[in-house]
Amino acid sequence: MDDTPGRLIRAPENFLDAAGVRRVFDEGKQGRRDFIRRAFAAAGAAAAGGAARAAANPVGPEGGDPNILELPEHSRGLGQGVAAEGYGKPSRYESNVQRRHSPGLTQTRQASVSFAPLQSLFGIVTPSGLHFERHHQGWWDVDPSKHRLMLNGSDERMLRRPMVFTMDELMRLPSVSRFHFIECGANTGMEWGNVAVPTCQYSHGMLSCSEFTGVPLKVLLELAGADLKRGRYVLAEGADGSSMTRTIPMEMVERGEVLVAYGQNGEMLRPEQGYPLRLVVPGVQGVSWVKYLRRIEVGDQPYATKDEAVHYIDLMPDGRHRQYTSIQECKSVVTTPSGGQVLLDNGYYNISGLAWSGRGKVKRVDVSVDGGRSWRTARLETPVLSKCLTRFNLDWVWDGKPALIQSRATDETGYVQPTYRELRAVRGSRSIYHNNSVQTWLVQESGEVKNVQLS
Repeated sequence: MDDTPGRLIRAPENFLDAAGVRRVFDEGKQGRRDFIRRAFAAAGAAAAGGAARAAANPVGPEGGDPNILELPEHSRGLGQGVAAEGYGKPSRYESNVQRRHSPGLTQTRQASVSFAPLQSLFGIVTPSGLHFERHHQGWWDVDPSKHRLMLNGSDERMLRRPMVFTMDELMRLPSVSRFHFIECGANTGMEWGNVAVPTCQYSHGMLSCSEFTGVPLKVLLELAGADLKRGRYVLAEGADGSSMTRTIPMEMVERGEVLVAYGQNGEMLRPEQGYPLRLVVPGVQGVSWVKYLRRIEVGDQPYATKDEAVHYIDLMPDGRHRQYTSIQECKSVVTTPSGGQVLLDNGYYNISGLAWSGRGKVKRVDVSVDGGRSWRTARLETPVLSKCLTRFNLDWVWDGKPALIQSRATDETGYVQPTYRELRAVRGSRSIYHNNSVQTWLVQESGEVKNVQLS
């Protein structure tokens, strides 16, 4: 498992130049206590070196002020020109911000996960190149000119006019764009019994949020003459090797929320996100957001497919399995400070994080720095949208003593995010899916932040 330190939370004045920061980050992999010592040693060396350079390279008339540094090259020279072609890339100094795979989590990379770096993101939108991945049979770059979407019924009473759409035909129809989160049902699943991973990226990183563009599924079903009174379920089928199939209740389709999407964050879907077509089912676990969507069937009962009768089910304490629990309940996580990060000195910090609910809008987020003994209400940053990530912030002054940081979200239905004790009282500790417990980060006196659980 990758153990790269997170972003530095706060740096003293004259801390390091960009190259020095990168060097200390790399060295930090060898041990975080040594990492902190080297960081401050490098800070002192950088300050001394800067004064020496100023004396050796005075600026201004008659030698000038020895405390004025020479301007850096990028402030004196001609920069690079506009790229003639190609796709824009992040700064090379941000190369540490990337999705990360967890070796050993699955037997093959074709049926595995890459986790989004939540601790390094701002706002609520996940860049497409950092969006988490979950594959059951690997990803494909499908030729859109050959891809088709078929609509049919389980019998002729369910849908009067079976239809087949090309991508061009779909993209000619009126479209909508909406911001929604997508979370794997197994997000935070490794933490059910005990602390298993060190960072926010691995504990909560099967979560992303994008602007999705497409055609409401309701519009397509109306074109095909679906009987929405008789057909109360739809089956969504993907075109990848796993033939992913999921049942979607018609009531979700009737609300106009379910999209047949081809766009993400202002451009076409990425191949690993289902290009050229995927289903968007807001508030529902990601496995139902079927990628490489090729078929929609209307029926009168749940289909009990392999991916919902055997997989993505909840193990209950009495040994029974609970099916069709697709809604992602209200949840939140503090992303800064979080596991793997280091606070370099005492003083003011902005506690920041994300909250979301599969049942609607986030109404409130409370934050504790003493393990839940006391709570303060955080600021919800706009926009606050339904079934979308919401960014929250809270002012905090760290006194250098150990702190236990938590966040607890409440949604517009009144549902309050549970503690581990509350959730385990109902669900036990041997499950995998739908863990929405309160997350705790321990800030140690050294400034290092660790993942812990409170009973």
